[in-house]
Amino acid sequence: MDDAAHTTDPAPSPDAALTIDLLVVGAGPTGLIAGLIARRRGLSALVVDPKPGPTRESRAIVVQSRSMEILDQLGLVTPVLEGAQAAGRIRIRQGSPGVGADFAAAQQGDTPFPGARVFEQSRTERLFADALTADGVPVRYGHGLVSFTADPSADEGIEALLEGPEGPVRVRARWLIGADGASSPVRHLLGLPFEGVTDEATFCVADLHGVRGLETGALTARFGRQRFAILFPLGEGGHARLIWLHGGAEPDQEEALAGAREDLGIQYERVDWFSAYRVHHRVAARFRQEPVFLAGDAAHVHSPVGGQGMNTGLQDAHHLVNLVADVASGLREPDQLERYEAERRPVALTLVRIVDRAFGVIARPGRGTAFARRRARDLLAVLAPRLLATPVGRRLGGWLGQYRIHYHPVPDGEPLPHWARDRSVGRRLLPTDANREALRAMTWQLHVVGTDTAERPQVPEAVGGPFFGAGPGRGTGPGRDTAARMLLVRPDGFVAASWPLHADAAAASDVADALRAYGMTPGPAGPSA
Repeated sequence: MDDAAHTTDPAPSPDAALTIDLLVVGAGPTGLIAGLIARRRGLSALVVDPKPGPTRESRAIVVQSRSMEILDQLGLVTPVLEGAQAAGRIRIRQGSPGVGADFAAAQQGDTPFPGARVFEQSRTERLFADALTADGVPVRYGHGLVSFTADPSADEGIEALLEGPEGPVRVRARWLIGADGASSPVRHLLGLPFEGVTDEATFCVADLHGVRGLETGALTARFGRQRFAILFPLGEGGHARLIWLHGGAEPDQEEALAGAREDLGIQYERVDWFSAYRVHHRVAARFRQEPVFLAGDAAHVHSPVGGQGMNTGLQDAHHLVNLVADVASGLREPDQLERYEAERRPVALTLVRIVDRAFGVIARPGRGTAFARRRARDLLAVLAPRLLATPVGRRLGGWLGQYRIHYHPVPDGEPLPHWARDRSVGRRLLPTDANREALRAMTWQLHVVGTDTAERPQVPEAVGGPFFGAGPGRGTGPGRDTAARMLLVRPDGFVAASWPLHADAAAASDVADALRAYGMTPGPAGPSA
């Protein structure tokens, strides 16, 4: 990227408005990565948040495989690999160190980053915020959204009023992303319903040191008479995050920790911090209203079971900002912005439904449920490792790692065109040593499997490639079929279209049909590669 893209945006005078492409409200992981991707894609962006700095007390601590792939695309995966506590197993039975359900093994070959990384949200926020500062657009902490007006017919899109330490600030932007959490002011200002329920259960979270019997490299499930908990290792000295079901009314710290000690057998030396909260299962009625979008917890919330929340928000931002950047550059038609809600809202609905069911089995309060959990504990300790070694286990590993997501290339009910019939279409391209550097460019690209020669079809000049060596993978990503194919890959790494190659060329009509479906027009043909 040229030097101009890294200049710091000047602060506006009190009576002037700052004019940018994208305003991001909320500096949690979702908002921060949205701003970072926007900057890397050449958009002028501003991330604002009323809080004074990165979060300290964070509930989100698990970085799943697909999120690691996104961080790798952004050049930020090394700090997480070096600073996180890797956890590839779940211990279900106490007193059996080194034994457990090995979900990392089930993910081997399907992702470059099998297993989970325990990396606190506060550290994730600092990593993203530092990257934004290095790119010349530091987060404006201490700046809260007061109001905004949206004018879809205007080039600016929205005009927002912020309140900062030095007074009000006006911002004009073509688009606004509300990544401002479950109580989202942006969603409230839009008047969008947040449909769902608040669960009767109370969850507690505590940052503990000197935890006895803590096994690094594994998540540990604890089953009590009335409570259920998961221990997440954070580092040396028995440092761990404990998240547990307390049940009933929201307790104070002493009451909650006493219950964890007595019922769950948790022994520790000191507590850094504690929080209690109710669990919500909700999805916004819309993810987009003209130039305003919702992402992360502002769009969907659910229980912490499975460690999926923050990771889903990161994928929201990755999908959305790449789409916005394509439209801003003129590569795609503005109506393509509808794809964000069409593709990401079904993911949120499915996730909330699945996690809610798991929550009902694992975490509901009550003696009957607690008895069933204890009876199932020993059975799970035997069956879970065996299940993960089967094809079903591989699917579970893909869902847990969030790399099995499938976007439908055409609306439901419409017949699949030729370019969408390959099973790779709508799924993310498996990152490999051969294609990883190309994917880091975050551009539309052509990737070829099954041959080392292919003619570049008539595609826009902004589409890179063709690149070779896209596969094969173990089967969850494109490349399983050894027949020669050309893949059209989106900036977010998902396969948009797939064409068989005949005499090293794709059918021109199929290429043109696919481009039109994604709001693009054919460009000049290129030479053979």
